[in-house]
Amino acid sequence: MTFTLDNSRMSERALEIADRVEAFVREKIVPYEKDDRRNSHGPTEALGDEMKEAARQAGVMTPHILEDGTHLTHLETACVLIRSGLSPLGPVACNVGAPDEGNMYLLGKVGSAEMKERFLAPMVEGKMRSAFFMTEPAAEGGAGSDPMMMQTTCKMDGNHWVINGRKTLITGADGAGLGIVMAKSEDGACMFLVDLPDPAIRIERVLDTIDDSMIGGHSVINIDNLRVPASQMLGESGEGFRYAQVRLSPARLTHCMRWLGAAIRANEIASDYANRRMAFGKPLVDHEGVGFMLAENMIDLKQAEQMVYWCADVLDTGELGTVESSMTKVAVSEALMRVADRCVQVMGGQGVTGDTIVEQVFREVRAFRIYDGPTEVHKWSLAKKVKRDWKKAQGE
Repeated sequence: MTFTLDNSRMSERALEIADRVEAFVREKIVPYEKDDRRNSHGPTEALGDEMKEAARQAGVMTPHILEDGTHLTHLETACVLIRSGLSPLGPVACNVGAPDEGNMYLLGKVGSAEMKERFLAPMVEGKMRSAFFMTEPAAEGGAGSDPMMMQTTCKMDGNHWVINGRKTLITGADGAGLGIVMAKSEDGACMFLVDLPDPAIRIERVLDTIDDSMIGGHSVINIDNLRVPASQMLGESGEGFRYAQVRLSPARLTHCMRWLGAAIRANEIASDYANRRMAFGKPLVDHEGVGFMLAENMIDLKQAEQMVYWCADVLDTGELGTVESSMTKVAVSEALMRVADRCVQVMGGQGVTGDTIVEQVFREVRAFRIYDGPTEVHKWSLAKKVKRDWKKAQGE
């Protein structure tokens, strides 16, 4: 690894797991990057299953959740998930990708014992994929960055809830075995665990998007009179947004971890290219215009790493870390976009081809600036905090 990660505060167990994950991704998963079982919507189910079986054999399946069911700390998880991201296929293989990682975390924190046995256990084993049904079509005035605009409804009918609505950009819905569906009742937002497939949940189409690293792609969904047993409501009616906050901050952060790993790998490839490629009588790296871009990458990568560790430390105190995760999401996604862009530029024509993962990382990180809250929404939220803090200071 040409970029040196800061391991000074990492536990021995985290470093041992991280080393195994990195070796597995580099040796076993990187070769799959040329596999033709990938399409515009992501890796095929067969490719995902094959890679997951390789992870089981290597002992790195869902490595951040230990055999006794306990979870690594957020800081330790960063140590491991950064390594998983060294290939865009790494999180899929190791079962630490979105949306499953965030959904496993949510069920581990909020789910009942029965829910954990029925849904969480097969997810941790890599035998079931999941989807999180929250975002709705903008043309219908549905929830996007503003979840309060949710249009999907749920109403009690006997001992079942009946759900109706439409969702969009639902990652991994095609082929998932579990759906976590958000809808609004008279009490407010609710969450439901839904067995998939279900005839009442119809995939209208899988969208063509700029990114293609996640199995199942991103779907537009129609929910027509879906009946869910009352026992499969997650928590209490009206508490859905509170449960969403349990999931969202850690999930934003794990996105940062995985894509930091991908950007580190892209920078490795660009650095190798710049040192080997000759132009105008010397290696590209010796031309300041190129060498300086790689130097700037080192700075952005290190700042992104430290933001991830800082936010992880906050979450490890038990705090929700809403502000800190917003700050980290903005800083890391924007920094990694700069890194990926420079990698493409350093490699010139080669950087826009599919011969390396550099162009894919560029596309994936561009999407990451929007997923889990666009940069502008997080800045707006932070600006509101500035105003609240100012008002509080005036009162004091």
